[in-house]
Amino acid sequence: MTDALVEAQSTAVNGAPVSRTALNAAIEQVAEVDSAVGEELRSHERWAGLRAKLEGLPDRGLGDPEAAYRAYGEANDLLLALYRKVRESSGLIRDPRSDSFFLQDGIGGDLPTAMVLAGRLADLVRLAPARPAAQRVQTGVELAELRVSAFGPANDLVADLRAAVDSSESTDLGANVLTPLDTYQRSLEAFTAFSAPGAARATPSTDQLSRAGLAAQAAAKQLRTVILDQLDTLLRERLDALDRDRLLARVAAGVAVALLIGLTVALHRSRATEAHRPPAGPGQPATAHADPSVVPRGVDRRPVPVGRGVDTEGWGPFDAAR
Repeated sequence: MTDALVEAQSTAVNGAPVSRTALNAAIEQVAEVDSAVGEELRSHERWAGLRAKLEGLPDRGLGDPEAAYRAYGEANDLLLALYRKVRESSGLIRDPRSDSFFLQDGIGGDLPTAMVLAGRLADLVRLAPARPAAQRVQTGVELAELRVSAFGPANDLVADLRAAVDSSESTDLGANVLTPLDTYQRSLEAFTAFSAPGAARATPSTDQLSRAGLAAQAAAKQLRTVILDQLDTLLRERLDALDRDRLLARVAAGVAVALLIGLTVALHRSRATEAHRPPAGPGQPATAHADPSVVPRGVDRRPVPVGRGVDTEGWGPFDAAR
């Protein structure tokens, strides 16, 4: 949607007829996504307002470059508001991991803002020479403010991506991100140079700025693809780790339940055994259960005749037992 809208704005401001093919295709794609997850992201209302603005663009008198600039500017503002809504509702803006936080901040905030404002700056440079002389001072101020607004998010994007690489434990993040980031920085430097008035001219060079702008937009698209892939990889790895943690938690809970059941069964059997034991006799310990049929080894159980000349004096304990 961002690509189609920025390109359509550039075409309209140049006074050329806008092809609705790419724009309509982007509208349908976003509509499908909004139908699938818009309820969860609470983005229906934002998208409905943006879609109405987009579908009304051909009726805004695009033969007038200034009218096209204002109309597309309003649509782009609504698009950036939709970005903010999705970031907030999805929870990505509160990501606790440093690497994925900086990536989402770059892809959902800095990069689309930089692309939209860079396109707006290039369009204003084209409009400036045709404006009345009485508006030159105002136009110069507007250009200066827009340059600051456009390059601020671009520089923030570079800082975000370098912070993501520095804070990440992934060795692939830096290798995949830094090369397209360097390409984007070089194109951004060229765009910055051609967007400022030169010593021999009061306004920037339109042709050079257009070429630099196209190069910067192409580099931004390549960088966006890389960021989305890396962010997707990090989030998938985190989901896999969460799944493993949940599995380990289930296994640990199962083991704990099995141990608890085993202890409960053992305790129940112990209590049942205690309940079936006969009561102890007087003077007999509760734990002693002598079986009269069991004769200790070495003990003679034959009756000893008493009173038949048996001398019992001087018997020891063992003899007495016999």
